Formats: sequence, C-alpha cells, structure tokens
Amino acid sequence: MAINLLPPCAENLYPVAGVVLGTTEAGIRKAGRKDVLVIELAAGSKVAGVFTRNRFAAAPVQVCRKHLQDSPYIKALVVNTGCANAGTGVEGLENAKATCAKVAEIFNCSPDQVLPFSTGVIMEQLPMVRLLNGVQSATQDMSRNNWLSAAEAIMTTDTVPKATSKKIDLDGVEVTITGISKGSGMIEPNMATMLSFIATDVGIGRNIINEVVKRVADASYNRITVDGDTSTNDSFVLISTGRSAAAPIDSVDDPRFDDLLDALIDVAQKLAQSMVRDGEGATKFITINVTGAKDESEALQVAYSVAHSPLVKTAFFASDPNLGRILAAVGNSRVLDLDASKVSLWLNDVLVAKNGGRYEQYMEEDGQKVMARDEITVKIHLGRGEASETIWTTDLSHQYVSINADYRS
Repeated sequence: MAINLLPPCAENLYPVAGVVLGTTEAGIRKAGRKDVLVIELAAGSKVAGVFTRNRFAAAPVQVCRKHLQDSPYIKALVVNTGCANAGTGVEGLENAKATCAKVAEIFNCSPDQVLPFSTGVIMEQLPMVRLLNGVQSATQDMSRNNWLSAAEAIMTTDTVPKATSKKIDLDGVEVTITGISKGSGMIEPNMATMLSFIATDVGIGRNIINEVVKRVADASYNRITVDGDTSTNDSFVLISTGRSAAAPIDSVDDPRFDDLLDALIDVAQKLAQSMVRDGEGATKFITINVTGAKDESEALQVAYSVAHSPLVKTAFFASDPNLGRILAAVGNSRVLDLDASKVSLWLNDVLVAKNGGRYEQYMEEDGQKVMARDEITVKIHLGRGEASETIWTTDLSHQYVSINADYRS
C-alpha cells in the first residue's frame, strides 16, 4: 500500500493548452486495463527528454533519442505498458518505428515527429497487431481533460496513479504545468525505472529546453531510489506548447526563468516522491539528508550508500534501531579520506551518534519511536565542508520480494 499517497482527483489536474490525450485497453499483457496512451501536441511544441543510462537501453529509448535529435518539433507521443520492448534487437527497433509510423499516419505528420515509450516485461516482442489497433482506438478518445486516465494507462506495478498540476503567475500571466509519472520498482537514479511526462503552456526556447529538462531531472528523478536497479526504459519528457499568453522564455537570464524552473521542479519532485511512496512493498518513506560534505557529488555518494544498503533498508522495515548499520554504510561509501570521528547522525530530531560514536545521551527507545513511523528523516553530517544533498528512498520488505518474484505471472 502506498505510503501517505492518495490517488489524484481528475478535477485537480488542469488541462494544458496544446495537449490532448487518449487512452484505451489494447490487451497487450492483461485484459481489462488501460495500456495505451497517445498524446497529441499543438504545432510548434518543443520537447526535450532525458533517458536511462543503462547500456541495454530499450528500442523506444533509442528511437526517442534519434527523433529528438532530428526533429525540431514533436507532434505526438505514444506509450504502451505490459511490454518494455527492451532486449529485442533489430525486430524491437523496427516495431518501435512502426508504432511511430502508425501515429504519424493518424496525425498527418512525419514518423520522426513521434516519440514512442514502452514499459513492462523485458526481452519480449511487442504484440504489434494489438498495439497498433490500440493506437487507433486511443486516438478516438482524445481530450484535454484525460490526464488522470493517462496516468492510469502508464501504470505497471504501481498501486496508485501519479499525477499533479499547478498554476503559477509569470509577470501577471497565469500559466499551467501538469505532469504524470509511473514507477514503483527498479527505481534508481540516472534514471529511476520510470516514465514521466510534464507539460506546460509556457513557451520555452529551443536553445534552453534541454538545459531545463536536465536541471529538473537532477533535482527530482535523479534523487530517488527504491532498490538501486536502473531500468532499460527510463524516460522523462518535458513538453512546452507555448500556447499561454505569456511571452516565451528564451534565456536563463529572463527574470521569469527561475520562477518557472522552481515550479517545474516542484511538480517533478511531487511525482518523483510519489514513486518512492508507492515503491514495491514499501512501508517507510525515508528522506536521507547529507550535510557537511566537500561537494555535492560526495554528499550523494554517501546518501546512496546508505539508501542502497540491504541491511539498512531491512532494519527500517523491522523498525529496528540497529543504527550502527547506517554508520557502516557511511563508512562503506568509498569516500577514501572520510574521517569517521567527525561524523554525526540524527533520526528526525534525535541525535544518535556524535563525532563518530554513540551520543552519550541517546536512548534506544527514542530511536525506536522514530523507526516505528512511516516517514523518517536520516540526517548525516560529515564534518568536511559546506555541501549538502537530499535523496528519497524506502525500506525493503517481504512484499518487495513477492511482487518481483511474481511479476511475470
């Protein structure tokens, strides 16, 4: 069950001018569930993306990268669940291209103006007849108000659809940002096993949109981890339709740039954290904040060492204040010149360790009270500098094993 995460309400998801969405049940893997999403964009929309660093990048990821490089404007996106189209060789690439061709035929555009996305089981070929029929069906249900249905259509092991919206004022003009994501397991940065699509009606210059999408990803999707596994299909796409009354933002020096960036990051962080809250089998939502590092890279190195430790994660699941495991994970972070005598550790506001050892006033019952909660903050101070970083993660439960053992059944 997701940790303090409620399903979104359709009425709270604002339409984005220039974006219409359609979904259908194509029966790609399971009957009776939405599994195809088609998104049509207004002419002139600008799109940028960041993708998995897994060297077994799925066929749709490879096609997306090429289409974004070759086409100044993107007309449509198509997403299927149930089959990742990864580890599928030449046939998989041809199937991804054929999917783009089908969408292009419907929307009267070039195939390289279509971005394909897939998620699901790896090393299986797409059932192309069902998928292409599904694409046709999804385009018969296009609406600017289909954001919740879209969030439902991209789910795999997710238990809750993930979507959020906000409106902000940019120099007296109201603009809209709406996003959806999917992800529950195989979550690790660069990127987490996820798909995410965020759209805004603000015009973002082609010369800066790639920088914007990277900044947003680094502050959100690249700061979460459930199990340390990086998927083959991870994709985050930022869409700018330019259909608001606000003047386009073409430079990072535009006085409105920071407000827009902050709003985009806020939406992305909500979506990213919702994936952690819905982590497979998760019972705890854990914030790890590392301070006093020499630089941000070092802070992240320590944070992920703690977040990826099975011993730490299982202690959290058991609500067991066996907190020496956290110190051991800090020491195992491969920060070669780390001085353990300067490290301090807190659970929420409870000081557990100071100057490398157990704080003399720490009482285990205080740690136990914190560990019993479903939301916990771990703060680690390294005593080495001024840099800090924060990531979000989960515990590791029996159910995680069960979900992934039964995934293909």
